[in-house]
Amino acid sequence: MAEDPIAQGEAAALTRRYEQHAEQTNAALKVIKSDVLHLRLEVGANTARLDSVEAKIDAMHQEMSRNQAQIVELLSSLVGKNPDAS
Repeated sequence: MAEDPIAQGEAAALTRRYEQHAEQTNAALKVIKSDVLHLRLEVGANTARLDSVEAKIDAMHQEMSRNQAQIVELLSSLVGKNPDAS
């Protein structure tokens, strides 16, 4: 029995459309993967910057705590003393 030329044509057309769709999908996936990689790199860079800022804030907080403790200590040592006495 000979194959139906119409069926063969339809199968060939479907195959071409599938291959075109697959190529377009692969191209889109490459773009998406590239975008995701770019975002990961950008987020990583921002994370590093945020970590740096956080470390600076922590250092400033520690310095302020030390300064406050020193101020409290100095004020405590002055309590009960005559302000005019040297």
